[in-house]
Amino acid sequence: MNTASLLRVVLLVVLGLGWGVAAPTIAQSIDATPMAGKPTARQDSTVYKTVEGRGLKLFFEKPPGWKPSDKRPAMVWFHGGGWVGGGPEKLRPQSEYFAGRGLVGIRVEYRIIPKDDKGPPVVCCQDAKSAMRWVRAHAAELGVDPGRIGAGGGSAGGHLAAFTSMVEGQDDPGDDRTVSPVAQALVLFNPVTDNGPQGGFGHARVGDRVAEFSPAHNIRAGAPLAIILVGREDALVPVSTVERFQAGMKKVGARCDVVLYDKQGHGFFNNEPYLSRTLIEADRFLASLGWIEGPPTRKVPEVPLGNSLPQ
Repeated sequence: MNTASLLRVVLLVVLGLGWGVAAPTIAQSIDATPMAGKPTARQDSTVYKTVEGRGLKLFFEKPPGWKPSDKRPAMVWFHGGGWVGGGPEKLRPQSEYFAGRGLVGIRVEYRIIPKDDKGPPVVCCQDAKSAMRWVRAHAAELGVDPGRIGAGGGSAGGHLAAFTSMVEGQDDPGDDRTVSPVAQALVLFNPVTDNGPQGGFGHARVGDRVAEFSPAHNIRAGAPLAIILVGREDALVPVSTVERFQAGMKKVGARCDVVLYDKQGHGFFNNEPYLSRTLIEADRFLASLGWIEGPPTRKVPEVPLGNSLPQ
């Protein structure tokens, strides 16, 4: 190897080690990778919390033309799995779709309960609030408007989305409690909103601590605007439970749209044509808030959309 080649190698090594380079900002440190099949958008990730020796990540879908200086609405997504399984990849289609509509999509990795643990989902709730607080605290670097941060999820993830905004307590001791975890809007797919003994889910886990975990038992004025999309044949989240939640929201003056889908059970929204149908309904809801503009970009299926319950 001649002297010039040797110098080039040394230079590359120095640059690779980052000698003399200032620490990157949060925006710069995010690992950016092109979204599969969507080269105009960006998928990123960063650690929002380290707990029990493990770094928990947020996964981002950013709209075309995104800049850190933007002030866009955001949707924070929590996956389902009964608090004992699942992963953030599950809600990637929803996050990608709304990134294409101009929102910043953020999927949350959170700790799940060991399957031999019969207790309440404390760690899940702690991580959910930590994630919401992290997003709001770093909104200026994420191109996000801190006054337009929504939360969404399916099943147990729907519980976490509603929990962050409706139930006090279960905060991680390391959280900055001065930062609010409350979302301005909720998009919920067959969500667990009720942990009580009458049609609720997870009552065996929470026992007499229902009020500490159940959004339905913490409805109060100022609750976030919400849409719930659920199948009429859902055995885990009965329509009667959803109707009761909606009635409670209406009583305190909080908007809660409910869309029902005939002959559909739990988890129906993960598969077509209901993936598209629920995205269209959620799109219309967010458009009604002024968070996105224009008609849904998803193609409307030939079959009818869901049936909305009267307000």
